Amino acid sequence: MARILIVDDHTLVRQGLREILADGFAEAVFGEAGNVDELLAHLRGGHWDVILLDIAMPGRSGLDVLVDVARLSPSTPVLILTMYPESQYALRAFRGGAAGYITKDAVAEELLKAVQVLLEGGKYLSPPVAAFLVGQITAGEGKPSHEALSGREYEVFRALVVGRSVTRIAQQLGLSSKTVSTYRVRLYEKLGVKTLVELTRYAMEHGLIDPASGYR
Repeated sequence: MARILIVDDHTLVRQGLREILADGFAEAVFGEAGNVDELLAHLRGGHWDVILLDIAMPGRSGLDVLVDVARLSPSTPVLILTMYPESQYALRAFRGGAAGYITKDAVAEELLKAVQVLLEGGKYLSPPVAAFLVGQITAGEGKPSHEALSGREYEVFRALVVGRSVTRIAQQLGLSSKTVSTYRVRLYEKLGVKTLVELTRYAMEHGLIDPASGYR
């Protein structure tokens, strides 16, 4: 009997995922967590066979939490299920220990397939993710500075370069404005820039945003 833990800060999303998974895994036992604290409590409370984890979580990024999952439940595979396209987070997710990555616009059949692969001990790469990772490998070994950012730093970085204010970023990520400002200072230091204009130019030069539409 599979034990599947669904981690997302939106109740309706968790309910929808649970309904989809219940159709494919009728005898599965499900758990839900709406934030990182609830996730960690579930991990301390018992074993889970698969974890579905969102990236955009209040307080801490889902990517930053991968290290906690590896510490508390090293044998449990994590499927990142997110709104962000593979070009933005897939490589970072797999480096952090994720066993699979799909976006929330995937069809139900793909979600069920991904969970089944993880339950069988494999790793799930959708065709877009696989193509992206191959492209990264063949591009060379040199790593740009933004690859060294933490998951949360990277989220703040992306929000800043498309014009979001510190206050709005704080509200969206469940952080204080002071914390977001601290992240901004760290970003400037790590990426070697001094202004938001330079930060935005860096993002454009590395293909992290589309000049016409914002996020890529």
